[in-house]
Amino acid sequence: MAQGTIVKVAGPLIMATGMADVRMYDVVRVSQSRLVGEVIELRGDKASIQVYEETSGLGPGEPVVSTGAPLSVELAPGLIESIFDGIQRPLTRIRDKVGERITRGVEVPSLDREKKWYFEPRVKAGDWVAQGDVLGVVQETAVVEHRIMVPYKMEGTVKSIFKGGATIEETVCVLTDKDGNDHEIAMLQRWPVRRGRPYQEKMAPRSPMITGQRVIDTLFPIASGGVAAVPGPFGSGKTVVQHQLAKWADADIIVYVGCGERGNEMTDVLMEFPELHDPRTGESLMKRTVLIANTSDMPVAAREASIYTGITIAEYYRDMGYSVAVIADSTSRWAEALREMSGRLEEMPGEEGYPAYLASRIAEFYERAGLVKCLGRDGREGTITAIGAVSPPGGDISEPVSQATLRIVKVFWGLSAQLAYKRHFPAIDWLQSYSLYADSLSDWFDDNVTPEWKELRARALEILQREAELDEIVRLVGVDALSWKDRLTMEVARSIREDYLHQNAFDEVDTYTSPEKQYHMLRLILLFGDKGAQALDGGANLSQVLSLPVRERIGRAKYIHEEGMAEFNQIESDLNTQIGNLLAEGEL
Repeated sequence: MAQGTIVKVAGPLIMATGMADVRMYDVVRVSQSRLVGEVIELRGDKASIQVYEETSGLGPGEPVVSTGAPLSVELAPGLIESIFDGIQRPLTRIRDKVGERITRGVEVPSLDREKKWYFEPRVKAGDWVAQGDVLGVVQETAVVEHRIMVPYKMEGTVKSIFKGGATIEETVCVLTDKDGNDHEIAMLQRWPVRRGRPYQEKMAPRSPMITGQRVIDTLFPIASGGVAAVPGPFGSGKTVVQHQLAKWADADIIVYVGCGERGNEMTDVLMEFPELHDPRTGESLMKRTVLIANTSDMPVAAREASIYTGITIAEYYRDMGYSVAVIADSTSRWAEALREMSGRLEEMPGEEGYPAYLASRIAEFYERAGLVKCLGRDGREGTITAIGAVSPPGGDISEPVSQATLRIVKVFWGLSAQLAYKRHFPAIDWLQSYSLYADSLSDWFDDNVTPEWKELRARALEILQREAELDEIVRLVGVDALSWKDRLTMEVARSIREDYLHQNAFDEVDTYTSPEKQYHMLRLILLFGDKGAQALDGGANLSQVLSLPVRERIGRAKYIHEEGMAEFNQIESDLNTQIGNLLAEGEL
């Protein structure tokens, strides 16, 4: 093991000499306190090391010892329901060991070494297996079956296979390779965080990730295996949008990365998620969630690692054939950590002080998402959907982090401070936002929800666009200058905004809307517009159309329970009757 000596300390960056034998991204232990650090630059025998813990009190002359291995995560049963920091230290067990205030240099294994898991084999002695094949399964939680796979670049004949309770370090299988050498396989595997896990083939996403959020699913859908960005100024509801996606998205596993977030926001997640009942399974939401908490008061260098830790854990579950959603909140704080470390390394700064490699690092992260055919001969498929929040200063999305993100992602949910100020949540601006998946997913919606989906979506967007144009005229000359048809369009647009796009995250019925219910709600609003236009053509008065009793029921349709879909037919029938009565009066 290479051992060097500290010659310079600059906040989270230290420089050490005598490190000629180390490699880039090797993990080192710094000083007598054995702080965790990672080599990020080499010049001759000098190494620059970013330290993932507080460096106050360190000075020149203290030892630095290389571990000879890159920063890696432990992958085994026990990940789900856990809360880790940015470098996968288990926060709950650290608290049990040292109390509420985490001390420096504390060493606790990432995963429990003593707990026994019941291993159920899926192969037998004499079977030939290759990388990615499932050796056996462990019931990790009530809803997640953990599949133990043959490690990467390993193949051979099963010499023996275990059945029963075992710890993650005990051997569960012995493989004999083609040269006759035996390899012991335990449930515990390690993987370097900066290297993407391999797969057979990456494919184009073909189905949506249903979130239950109407503005997302209807107007700006995201594909399962897609990438999305949620930029917005402070107070526009980024974190609540992220929480809603984590709660309701139809992913098998959720990996929530709080990267440089305020402590109280992470506390909300930690308090809420165990209490929330997952609609898909009936169990607690934590039964399929991994939390990585790196709050704003934690060392800045660990922020940079937290994103990689999260995506590596997500890739591991993807390789089992699961659909995984990675929620990163927020990538701006990660970029700030990159900027700070780049400044301390005295690198030439790029735009706004960010390092020149900012765009490639962001792309590197999002490129690890997608729909893939996993390793293994059973042909299983897994997906990672990556959703990153961006916090541009002052809400200005022309800054480098937002721009670098928008070049990569295919869905842009732009949050508006104006909408947030009006208490319209989710504050996703329908005039700014876009989804490049909308066309490719319309076939799925046509087949699985209704053949009218594409048309309804296009009409809703057209009406909202038309409202923005008419709004300009109203501001200049007043509403009386508009024709009755245009005023009806504005009312329909208002109904789309207030009754459809506005959604209450804290109402137990309104918080989640299935695609079927979304279709019925939107169809009702647009039907009112069509029937109202018919009534105006038939001689009815605009005020009569707008004062129809059925309008209130259309507005309150969001509170209809998922089981009560028949009520939509009743509202439609009442609408037709009341419009028919208006037309009959007009003829008289």
